[in-house]
Amino acid sequence: MVAGSKRLIGVLVALAIVWWACPVVTQERPAPATRIISLVPALTEMLFAIGAGPQVIAVSSFDEFPPEVKALPKVGALLDPDMERILALRPDLVISYGSQTDLQAQLARAGIRVFSYRHAGLEGVLTTLESLGAAVGRQADGARVARDIRQRLDAIKARVRGRPRPRTLLVFERDAASLRGVYVSGGVGFLHDMLNIAGGVNVFADVAKESVQPSVETILARAPEVIVEVRAAGLLGPADIAQAKRAWRALASVPAVQRDRIEILVGEHLVVPGPRVVQGTEAIARALHPDAFR
Repeated sequence: MVAGSKRLIGVLVALAIVWWACPVVTQERPAPATRIISLVPALTEMLFAIGAGPQVIAVSSFDEFPPEVKALPKVGALLDPDMERILALRPDLVISYGSQTDLQAQLARAGIRVFSYRHAGLEGVLTTLESLGAAVGRQADGARVARDIRQRLDAIKARVRGRPRPRTLLVFERDAASLRGVYVSGGVGFLHDMLNIAGGVNVFADVAKESVQPSVETILARAPEVIVEVRAAGLLGPADIAQAKRAWRALASVPAVQRDRIEILVGEHLVVPGPRVVQGTEAIARALHPDAFR
């Protein structure tokens, strides 16, 4: 027993010597970004929501929120990024769309890190907040904001639970004066998820696309009980909203038209998959279930 103990002690001592003599190899994480350019408005909002606003040095041409971004340099957008100006600003992180492969290759050659973003559902919004927080040195803040959004979405879901779920057509684009160029939410993506949490049933839930361009005949066949249109702020004024509602009278046999259940909602919180998805989801829930919020 004593000899066995001595052998064990000898092995442990030898291991300790080897461990002390060998260098410890660690995977170095890149330093948190301090000079960020965002070409994605939804992620710009996320950066400010997690407290990384002071690290943002430029944004896309379409960034409007929060108000602080209006004073920042604009460097193009999805289709026209200004590479010369981006490089001149010396960023250490550029947030781009996943489809901007040429831009990403140019940035890689310049030694600039890229955070690549692709549209996804609401769960994707939450995971993006967490991974973005880690990329900019605000991991705890990203997780906290994601957790808060999840809790608030759960509260909306609880508010409408047990109520009849109307079959809903969720429109995000069309000619305001007619039923031409209609685009609606399919069965995937953040708009579909918002509608589901808000207590509606997407009449195109069976179509595994974010965007569907249905014909008038298809809309008639789907027979929505409610039509909800969402638009960014500034695209429709009060007179335009009235005209947009009147256009649906051409489909008199649709239940939503017969019951005057056509809701036109305006605001970026309805169409940008960022931290304000809670406000957008609640707006849709109030349109579908007004009694639940009285």
